[in-house]
Amino acid sequence: QDATVRVIVHASNPVSALLRAELSGMFLKKIGAWKSGDPVVPVDQIEDADVRKLFSKLVLGRDVKTVKGYWQQAIFTGKSFPPVEKATDADVAAFVAANPRAIGYVSATAVLPSTVKVVRVDD
Repeated sequence: QDATVRVIVHASNPVSALLRAELSGMFLKKIGAWKSGDPVVPVDQIEDADVRKLFSKLVLGRDVKTVKGYWQQAIFTGKSFPPVEKATDADVAAFVAANPRAIGYVSATAVLPSTVKVVRVDD
């Protein structure tokens, strides 16, 4: 995992590591459930956030504009809707802390509450 982006889940989530492909699938809603069967609830940062630009490049393998196009197509065809967006690292952390099924990402410098944990991302 790139040191500039940290992936976080609720502290009660048993997951400690994910493959980059799994993480990408969760954020593109191609993977809709955790191994437990519970639905995955991804949370994105706003489009112009630097951490989102990095996450999109490093994890999704595409820029934010391309990801936006992906979601426009998914919405148009009725297949899916994009993840909820939050404006700051703190907002993402609060969302994840309040949602045991959530997964999000924050910058490396984000202060995290004890109710979330960082997961390792492997290639």
